[in-house]
Amino acid sequence: MKRVSMIVSGRVQGVGFRYYVEDIALGMNISGWVRNLSDGTVEIDAEGEEDKLKNFVRTITNTKKGFIQVSNIVVQDKEVFGYSHFTIRRD
Repeated sequence: MKRVSMIVSGRVQGVGFRYYVEDIALGMNISGWVRNLSDGTVEIDAEGEEDKLKNFVRTITNTKKGFIQVSNIVVQDKEVFGYSHFTIRRD
């Protein structure tokens, strides 16, 4: 099990990006959360099996779908938390 925190920039707010991330996470059996930040970026905190998590990060990094345009992603390893599901946070 592995956990990462990501800050994603580009055209990622107001374009359905959080819902897109949630769909990908659910499909890959990734747990954690996603939320918008006040500076226009999106934060993702995710954990799962290492191979699945690497694929998740790669998929997010290469996203150019409709109005969504990921231009940069910063990934930081974290200590595993033990999330049970994936959610969209609105805080």
